[in-house]
Amino acid sequence: MTTPTTRARITEITGNVVRERRDHLATEEPLEIRLTGAGARDRRTVAITMRTPGHDFELAAGFLHGEGIAGPGHIRAIGYCTDEDVAPEARYNTVTVALDGPIPDLPTLDRHFLTSSACGVCGSASLDVLRDRCAPVPAGALRLSPKTLYGLPSRLRAAQGVFGKTGGLHAAGLFTGDGDLLAAREDVGRHNAVDKLVGWASLNQLLPLRDHVLMVSGRASYEIMQKALAAGVPAVCAVSAPSSLAVELAREFGMTLVGFLREERCNVYAGMERITA
Repeated sequence: MTTPTTRARITEITGNVVRERRDHLATEEPLEIRLTGAGARDRRTVAITMRTPGHDFELAAGFLHGEGIAGPGHIRAIGYCTDEDVAPEARYNTVTVALDGPIPDLPTLDRHFLTSSACGVCGSASLDVLRDRCAPVPAGALRLSPKTLYGLPSRLRAAQGVFGKTGGLHAAGLFTGDGDLLAAREDVGRHNAVDKLVGWASLNQLLPLRDHVLMVSGRASYEIMQKALAAGVPAVCAVSAPSSLAVELAREFGMTLVGFLREERCNVYAGMERITA
């Protein structure tokens, strides 16, 4: 079974000093997500993504929920693939999700999702698709003080164990309205880290996440906002900038979007009504 880090020999140059040493790298390997339905021949590959090994079942569950393919009540079992067509050395890079019923007949399943760790899944390519599938986030009781917001980046950073070794991973953290960290996940892909977090919540019967905050270590993209919306998250915070489509999505669906959250400053791009400033 593969691990989140890989050892590699490197050459380090400091000033005029050159030395050979070993370093930790963030592991990046493909993960194939397969579905099996009620029928004996009802099986499909729905995604192949580059990811950091670890929490693979959560990644699969989160991906399927975010794309509207299978929610918490539709998954019967998740396991690594033992099919004969999968080489033994690749079995920990293939996850099979068994559904309670048949595989849904969705347009998104007409082709494979081919993704990388650098770009999000493009299965829901526009706001028009989201309007058909997702309702606006209810106003709810969530209120966030600036003091709570300012504490989120450091708390997320403290939970990034693999980043501390490699310096090469993104992270996503799920917080309460008081700023308490409930769970954090790391991955070479921003969208994978969010999928792992949503998958954790899905498998623990915590969806929808109506009174929670999602914090991401990089920028806030459309894909991240899409996944947060599908999980019912009312507020998303990012260390870096949001994209224009991320802001448009947040405003249309009643979400709070905070960017450039660093030290004691931030920009609020949507949903200021949840900030108690």
